[in-house]
Amino acid sequence: MGMHTRTLLLSALGVLLVPFGAEAMAGSDPANVAEVMQSAEQTQTNLDYVWTILAAALVFFMQAGFALLESGFSRAKNAVNIIMKNVMDASAGALVFFAVGFGLMFGTSWGGLIGTDGFFLTGTGDQPQTWVYAFYFFQAVFAATAATIVSGAVAERIKFSGYLIFSVTITGLIYPVFGAWAWGGLFNGSGWLEALGFIDFAGSTVVHSVGGWAALAGALVVGPRVSKYAEDGTPRDIPGHSLPLAALGVFILWLGWFGFNAGSTTAGSTAIAKIAMNTFVAAGAGAAAAMAITWIDGGTPDATMTLNGVLGGLVGITAGCAALTPPYAILTGAIAGLVVVYGTRFLEWYVDDPVGAIAVHGLAGAWGTIAAGLFNSAGFSLSQLGVQFVGVAAAFLWTFPMSYLVFSLADALMGGIRLNGEKEALGLDRLEHDVEAYPEFTTGHDGQPSTETEDAEPVAS
Repeated sequence: MGMHTRTLLLSALGVLLVPFGAEAMAGSDPANVAEVMQSAEQTQTNLDYVWTILAAALVFFMQAGFALLESGFSRAKNAVNIIMKNVMDASAGALVFFAVGFGLMFGTSWGGLIGTDGFFLTGTGDQPQTWVYAFYFFQAVFAATAATIVSGAVAERIKFSGYLIFSVTITGLIYPVFGAWAWGGLFNGSGWLEALGFIDFAGSTVVHSVGGWAALAGALVVGPRVSKYAEDGTPRDIPGHSLPLAALGVFILWLGWFGFNAGSTTAGSTAIAKIAMNTFVAAGAGAAAAMAITWIDGGTPDATMTLNGVLGGLVGITAGCAALTPPYAILTGAIAGLVVVYGTRFLEWYVDDPVGAIAVHGLAGAWGTIAAGLFNSAGFSLSQLGVQFVGVAAAFLWTFPMSYLVFSLADALMGGIRLNGEKEALGLDRLEHDVEAYPEFTTGHDGQPSTETEDAEPVAS
């Protein structure tokens, strides 16, 4: 009886396994193997699309972070103006990059300098149309980021119309031209900088330094805010109206930066793990370093500098996030935090930058680009370091003069893009948009806005 039962069980098991054996045999057929491989490739392609679009959405969400950061670091009477500038950086930027910027940056290259096709996303060669859409979306939100960096540096005293002129220009011309030099080969172009081997994986220089140098030009052309400097030239502190808003903005930017850096793979691969980790720890190191140095120097940990230290660490690691080991990512972020603190203190004597954008994006971006060559996990190379310096210099020599020219031309054609002292005191929200962000708190019984700057105290040297 036992033998018979075992025989029945083995027979039943054999019947059940027949389909699996047949499937395995079918799988060995070359035609079926090819089909399986094609399916796997299609799955990977789909994953690449999903990751690229998701990362682009995260980068787009950074606009909210910039809006909160800049408005929090500015006075309440200018908060609506800050929001409007950020909205238009994304909105107008998307349109002008679609029409002109994308083609200049990624079209078939003319001498490694600019693209010559791809305008309005037409004439993109053999690129699949669906990938053109995905790649445009990802790159357009990067372009908008470069534009919105400028917003904070010229906050509280530039006419909205004058700012819009520059925002469209940087998105449609200034940023795409430099981008073509460094990143054109990501699509149909071939830039002269990338031909040298320039390393800037996600844009410490291409996005952030370009934005930072443009911010420097804008701040110089429009000049400082009323009461920013004492009669002897000593800079005064003009506090923003909400550090909590600014902090929330920093956290949103930190989140979006994972899309910024890891998304620059434009591929759903295991490479994003290292990039995400480097991004995270570099930001933490930047914040810790900035907090520590202000605590040592001033006796208390400075919240504003700590927040900007986070951003400095993020900007600093953006170029080398894929090329550095985690310890060097931490070192790069920490040094970026120090660059932000000392850079802000130095620049404040010469240029009024309400949010510290020049130090955070311009200086920390330059440092991060150099660090990508200095600490490259592939090994140190003097020639590579030289290429990194060339890229940093090229970004400044292209962006700063062009931005200064555009701001100056707008100033001349509009009869001045700077609001005078009386109008500045009124606030851009009421003057430019006929609305107040906090109507219950920013006006007195006579309907006039408060004048926070009159009580500003000199900054200790």
